[in-house]
Amino acid sequence: MRELGGDRRRRILAAVEARGEARVTDLAAELEVSVVTVRRDVEGLAREGRLRRGHGVAKALVPHVVAKAEHEVGGGAVALVVPERHAYLNEAVHGARSALEEGGMRVVLHIAPRIEGSAEHSIVERVLADDVRGLLIAPRWRTAEAEEADYGWIADMPVPTVVMERRPRPGSVLHATDSVCTDHWYGVHLAVDHLVSLGHKRIVLAARDDSPTARALRAAFAEISGRPEIEESAVILSAPDAGPDHSAPPQDEGELAELVGERGFTGAVLHGDVDALMLVERLAEAGLHVPRDYSVVAYDDVVAALGSTPLTAVAPPKAEVGRVAAEQLLRRLAGGGPPQRVQLMPELKIRGSTKSI
Repeated sequence: MRELGGDRRRRILAAVEARGEARVTDLAAELEVSVVTVRRDVEGLAREGRLRRGHGVAKALVPHVVAKAEHEVGGGAVALVVPERHAYLNEAVHGARSALEEGGMRVVLHIAPRIEGSAEHSIVERVLADDVRGLLIAPRWRTAEAEEADYGWIADMPVPTVVMERRPRPGSVLHATDSVCTDHWYGVHLAVDHLVSLGHKRIVLAARDDSPTARALRAAFAEISGRPEIEESAVILSAPDAGPDHSAPPQDEGELAELVGERGFTGAVLHGDVDALMLVERLAEAGLHVPRDYSVVAYDDVVAALGSTPLTAVAPPKAEVGRVAAEQLLRRLAGGGPPQRVQLMPELKIRGSTKSI
């Protein structure tokens, strides 16, 4: 699936702005295109006045200035802990790295593997023994029970800690810990409101159920789908293995086809991008096509634009989440200010997978 030039340039610009500057060869590798293609895109963005060109690099017009307290943070290392194979968080990692390095901190990235139990615990124990000064962490938290069980552990960290793209339960022991998260309620609102504005009254959410983001999307949809314009709503798993218990039997892959083909659902919000693209392909094999038979809004916008029909998508501000989380940690290391619970707004990218009925 080939990425459209406009979407590719948008991703180049986002990466450069998140990092301050980026090498053309690195961008080409990340986007899986040729160096010549990226160089041409960079030249076009420079002509438009959206970035600056250097020798083999693209530079942001305005470097990020990391907010500090009254005194400098100083040097040292910060540990950044994220789940394995989590493409959604890649841009957040880049945003955090850029801000931390500008703040004079060395970043040490640790990937938590997909294993039973909490891989983050053993990783954090090791990095604390290495005398890191702070911690940015995005725990996997496959279930709500696992999330609750970790609250006390994170709240008792001996170093300044910011929870990234996770929203601890209000009133929990982790409520007063610094956190930065996308406003996923608003993201679901954008998706549903767009479908309703196109005349869709029967809407399904096909979502994962094995992460804090998935649980936030499901809770938001349960509330928002009660609006009077929506005649019927449904919630299903977006992939056979998308449930919290990976040892459970796979769910019925034909459920969405039944909702669209037999029960008259015309709008779908699909989480996340890879599951969304695969669902669209499976329904196409069953003779149901986007947007002829139903409209789709993907949630994540990591690869949604790469489908044979580019998917309309809700795009969380992934790089900005990482940058703001890093800036919060730098403030905490400098001893400044009370804890903050920050929510950043996603945006809707309208492409070819939605139409009016």
